[in-house]
Amino acid sequence: MAKRTFSTLEIFLIFLFVMMTGVTVALLSLLFVTSGTVENHTGFPTTQIPSATQGPTAIQASPTPSTPEPTLFQNFSGYHIGVGRADCTGQVADIILMGYSKTGQNAEGILTRLYSRAFILAEPDESSRVLFVSIEIGMVSQRLRLEVLNRLQSKYGSLYRRDNVILSGTHTHSAPAGYFQYSTFVIASGGFSNRTFEYMVAGIMKSIEIAHANMKPGKIFINKGNVDGAQINRSPSSYLRNPQSERARYSSNTDKEMVLLKMVDLNGDDLGLISWFAIHPVSMNNSNHLVNSDNVGYASYLFEQEKNKGYLPGEGPYVAAFASSNLGDVSPNILGPHCINTGESCDNANSTCPIGGPSMCIAMGPGQDMLDSTQIIGRIIYQKAKELYASASQEVTGPLASAHQWVNMTDVTVWLNSTHTAKTCKPALGYSFAAGTIDGFGTLNFTQGTTVGDPLWDSIRDQYLGKPSEEIKECQKPKPILLHTGELSKPHPWHPDIVDVQIITLGFLAITAIPGEFTTMSGRRLREAVQEEFATYGMLNMTVVISGLCNVYTHYITTYEEYQAQRYEAASTIYGPHTLSAYIQLFRVLAKAIATDTVANLSSGPEPPFFKGLMAPLIPNTVDRAPVGTTFGDVLQPANPKYRVGEVVEVTFVGANPKNSAENKTHQTFLTVEKYEATSATWKIMHNDASWETRFYWHKGLRGHSNATIQWHIPDTAQPGTYRIRYFGHNRKKNFLKAVILPFESTPSTFDVFGSYEKQVPGISSLQGPSDKPRAGSSLQMTRPGSRPPQTCTADASLGLATRCTLRLLPPPTPTLQGLLVHMAQGTGLLTLQPGPAAEPFLTPGPTPAGSLLTPCMSTRAVFLILMELECTQVDGTLSYPVEPYLGPSLVGVTHLVPQGNGVGST
Repeated sequence: MAKRTFSTLEIFLIFLFVMMTGVTVALLSLLFVTSGTVENHTGFPTTQIPSATQGPTAIQASPTPSTPEPTLFQNFSGYHIGVGRADCTGQVADIILMGYSKTGQNAEGILTRLYSRAFILAEPDESSRVLFVSIEIGMVSQRLRLEVLNRLQSKYGSLYRRDNVILSGTHTHSAPAGYFQYSTFVIASGGFSNRTFEYMVAGIMKSIEIAHANMKPGKIFINKGNVDGAQINRSPSSYLRNPQSERARYSSNTDKEMVLLKMVDLNGDDLGLISWFAIHPVSMNNSNHLVNSDNVGYASYLFEQEKNKGYLPGEGPYVAAFASSNLGDVSPNILGPHCINTGESCDNANSTCPIGGPSMCIAMGPGQDMLDSTQIIGRIIYQKAKELYASASQEVTGPLASAHQWVNMTDVTVWLNSTHTAKTCKPALGYSFAAGTIDGFGTLNFTQGTTVGDPLWDSIRDQYLGKPSEEIKECQKPKPILLHTGELSKPHPWHPDIVDVQIITLGFLAITAIPGEFTTMSGRRLREAVQEEFATYGMLNMTVVISGLCNVYTHYITTYEEYQAQRYEAASTIYGPHTLSAYIQLFRVLAKAIATDTVANLSSGPEPPFFKGLMAPLIPNTVDRAPVGTTFGDVLQPANPKYRVGEVVEVTFVGANPKNSAENKTHQTFLTVEKYEATSATWKIMHNDASWETRFYWHKGLRGHSNATIQWHIPDTAQPGTYRIRYFGHNRKKNFLKAVILPFESTPSTFDVFGSYEKQVPGISSLQGPSDKPRAGSSLQMTRPGSRPPQTCTADASLGLATRCTLRLLPPPTPTLQGLLVHMAQGTGLLTLQPGPAAEPFLTPGPTPAGSLLTPCMSTRAVFLILMELECTQVDGTLSYPVEPYLGPSLVGVTHLVPQGNGVGST
């Protein structure tokens, strides 16, 4: 092998890595307590749940249900159904976003809130029940599940248990980290954040409590259908390693099928839905710093907003969960991987570019930017769910059942056939783990598909972490081991040994709770095996669903064949090449137990640990400070006096660290957009920080100083009127030797929103007028497709647009102009005047007012008639209109109009 040489940049990065490793080891030595830090999950200490939240003092607060034991009746066919949703966002600043493991990708604000969505199903006679919770976080950690189970036991006794409760993460990569207990994830999170952990646990518990309190008799319907245009396989070369005969059974290298459960009460009124679909929520890439729920979260947002009309996001009784499935090798970035420096495809086995290497190979979504891509993919998912929901007719009936075991995944004997066995391995991560994927490449210059180690990195690892044993190297082959996490135990184990496997069934539907990310073919094999096991013992035609990222996180699970390629997913299959076979074997045991009614005979398995003394966050708490002469919430940059629909309102304030609000929460949102209602003289909340139209940015300065910027991207649906933006926050203050957190709020000056229209005119691609109040002789530009250059008409302000206008005048009108008809036929600029109503004075038909000249410029066979109401005033002796355009019933053949100036209104 030729001797490898390193560039100056690589030498610098290696030096930096060594230094960072040394610092990390030193910090771990200082921050961990290694004695007496493990106890079983039973009896571990509970932590205080944050107090109930209060909202800003305006309208639209949703009712907060209490959680008494509901009174259920038994005389009906179906299930008792309870649904609930609660905020579980955690801190939105000074914490790493979980998913990409990118250094410096800290949260710096919020795009959307994150929610826990709970669904409780019970048989009519209450003989059994199951609980499924979909949580908008990266993944469910073992510590999170253990704490939730403990609190459920304290509150409800044996009603909700390890066997009948599934916690599933949606896998958004834009949620806070910091809620793990195994060292790999603690280090990747920059420490353990009790603040975020408590917020998440409290949110999950509240969603369950709401569902428990609101249970009612109802029915469940199931539907399935393919989702097109939303996903690609990001490791197609690995997929091709699977047997051709197996691949030939499927039409795609991704699972396109969505499975949807529709829940209604006995009157047919909607309650909620759960959908499973295989897609990575990585439309928001690793340059993002705003907490959000990504594409599947946007699908939930759209569905809930449609069903909960009149409610703010995150409020209302209807709950829609878009849960994860076998998404391991599935990307939403459907334009595929391209070299961002040359534009050529890099869809190769190593995902690398000729110039720049793997860091240049990135997959792009369908939108103009990552936010646009998120909404496009989310809307595709939502539209399919809406279609399946509307047509769902197959009712789910039958008993509820559940089975669960804890398993030591480092020591499972796998039967490959009747005579040969293999074993799972102690956890390890391969070199390609550090390479990342086409959705987010790694920091250092590692490459996917690496099957041979590097002497330099091996020596760095050996010096600081020790050498991996021959046993683990042999077991994990052909994976070259970068981190032998299964042999690292200081200050705590780096990866879990004890893992949950679990199935719950609803009649003919089986939900398998997967503790990681199955690839497409892995999911297909597991579904087929579980369905076959049920059939063997009399439960025929079972529908098996893969529910991903449940209960504990163990990275990826590829097929044995895909493992040989050692791309990112295979390098992250921590228990070795036979991991999938082990899971198939274990889930077969659970399926058999349910089918034969022998669940009670299953051993529970070894209980997982619950660690104390976890590493504190590396980012310390600091006292907030406002600049001299200001206070928190003071406006630094106000809004403009007026905006049009489609524009962005932006206000900047003297800010404080948003993480304080996760610790002492007295407001449900960092912002509100409010509209003044003249009839009631009140302010109505139109948007909060859970709305996709708002952004909350936090800009961190020095020595406790910071600014907060709030944006409102005015949607097309915004009604004209007077608005204001309010800011809610908390500042940390030193009170003698103790820190206290104090709430504050700010209400800056108001601004007005005016309307704009967007519709298409046959034969006209754009129709635009002046950007401000028009004057006589102002220019009106109309562009026809193929017209170069654009043809221009000059018109008097009283004419405004080439339209038929009915003018409503402000008194005293001089002259009083009541109506004007502009009729444009092919090749002519015919201008005629139309008298207004007989009861009103009008301008006698005749010559147009001075300056009102229409130059023939439009050639079209269509006749366009548009009715508008305008308020006209005299300005410097010429007419102008601040107005209210209105597209009335005499609209003929027109589908596009962009009134400019101060037009407000809606179609």
